[in-house]
Amino acid sequence: MRFVSLFLNNRLTIAPETLVNDSSLEAVSFSEFSVVEQPPLNPTFQYDEKLQQILYGKKLLFDEISFTVDQIQKHYENGYVKYSTGISKTSNGYLCSRCGNEKIRLFAVFSCFRCKNDNCVYCRNCIMMGRVSECTPLISWSGPEVRWPDENNLFWNGELSIGQQLASQKFADNIGSDGELLIWAVCGAGKTEVLFKGIEKALNLGLRVCIATPRTDVVLELAPRLKAVFPNTKVASYYGGSEERETPAQLVISTTHQLYRFKQAFNVMIVDEVDAFPYSYDKTLQHAVSLAVTPKHFLLYLSATPSRTMKKATQKGTLQCGKILKRFHGFPLPVPKMVWGGEWKKRLERGKLPAPFLKWLKAQVESGRRAMIFVSSVSVLEKLTELIKKEIDLPVDSVHAEDPLRKEKVSQFRNEDIQLLVTTTILERGVTVPYLDVAVFGADHDVFTESALVQIAGRAGRSKDDHDGEVLLFHYGKSLSMIQAINHIKSMNKEAGI
Repeated sequence: MRFVSLFLNNRLTIAPETLVNDSSLEAVSFSEFSVVEQPPLNPTFQYDEKLQQILYGKKLLFDEISFTVDQIQKHYENGYVKYSTGISKTSNGYLCSRCGNEKIRLFAVFSCFRCKNDNCVYCRNCIMMGRVSECTPLISWSGPEVRWPDENNLFWNGELSIGQQLASQKFADNIGSDGELLIWAVCGAGKTEVLFKGIEKALNLGLRVCIATPRTDVVLELAPRLKAVFPNTKVASYYGGSEERETPAQLVISTTHQLYRFKQAFNVMIVDEVDAFPYSYDKTLQHAVSLAVTPKHFLLYLSATPSRTMKKATQKGTLQCGKILKRFHGFPLPVPKMVWGGEWKKRLERGKLPAPFLKWLKAQVESGRRAMIFVSSVSVLEKLTELIKKEIDLPVDSVHAEDPLRKEKVSQFRNEDIQLLVTTTILERGVTVPYLDVAVFGADHDVFTESALVQIAGRAGRSKDDHDGEVLLFHYGKSLSMIQAINHIKSMNKEAGI
């Protein structure tokens, strides 16, 4: 976007060229302003509370705000809105102020209609959130803080296990202070319930809380549960396509990618499944977390399979740790069984299912239980689903990351409208369905790491009324990851004394 420099109220300021009718003023790209001076706050200005709630603790593009450029500019001129550079030049290249990307290969140029430049630089790393370019200002709130309601009481009558109680108290004791805590809890330990007490304390102290998770499916599962137990609190969920992204909220449940849009917003940050892809591999997502928290903040990490780095930090005492070794119902984690399935890739190419897998499939139909079948890729998913539908007469469907009906299908599976769901690893975490068995088709594939298999196994046996769901690993040769995953689960059961 192009801006012009002009004097307003005896001060030099800037304004979008579309709002200035003086042809003598030269319009230049926003990136050409080395310093953008912030106008002083005008206490007599009647600011718009909705705009305050949308921008508070965020940095957004003009296109992401449901206000006109004129309305935003008036707030800027009166000191309530701040403009900052989206892409800035550095000694090594460029820096994206939204996602923190500095990798040259993740920047590109395009012919920009707004700034009339044929080589306007933009960031490819966070392009899915809307394009940030050299001429793009990021807009944030610089006026009064949002006031949150005083009543944030927890409405929950459940009981915590001894392990849950200890972890819950450890989290609550740290609220109001700086620091970090890892809660290392087995799959199905009831991590969400462990958070309730600490979240309630934080909310009643007037603090803002975020639960960040790598997967949209987890956000969709957590949001209604937290809204139910905190009925007087402003709660919103943030994910791609969310209708609540303009909703002001003291408690936010968000995908880690959505944190690119926040700046110094949260006093308490809870990073769920801290070991999961893409968060564990993407430095810009970790950077987003660091930007989304206030200078004084508390970080809580949740994981069933923490990284070696985290494990070493807990052993050295540089990272506090609370362990939950048992599931909330007290029964052991299901130990996966390895089943030789033959050359499953060749069988699929020939349009046939491996005999051991077909035998299990038919037995599964007779049992009347639901099942999740995990596969290594979308191509395998499509072929396998087609063959399964030919063999059994049950509601069968499939889902993957780019599936436009992903949300609806997971909901149908929970509601028992789908009996058997074939899925990629997108559903390895955060999805809880009772009376469920799990199979991994082609478990020897590289995509099924130790942590992935542990998480997949954790989908079974999560209900106290059905604690021994079956987990089968169909393979064409045992992989190291399969062996490590089984040993990991046996070790956690042994450490828990069950």
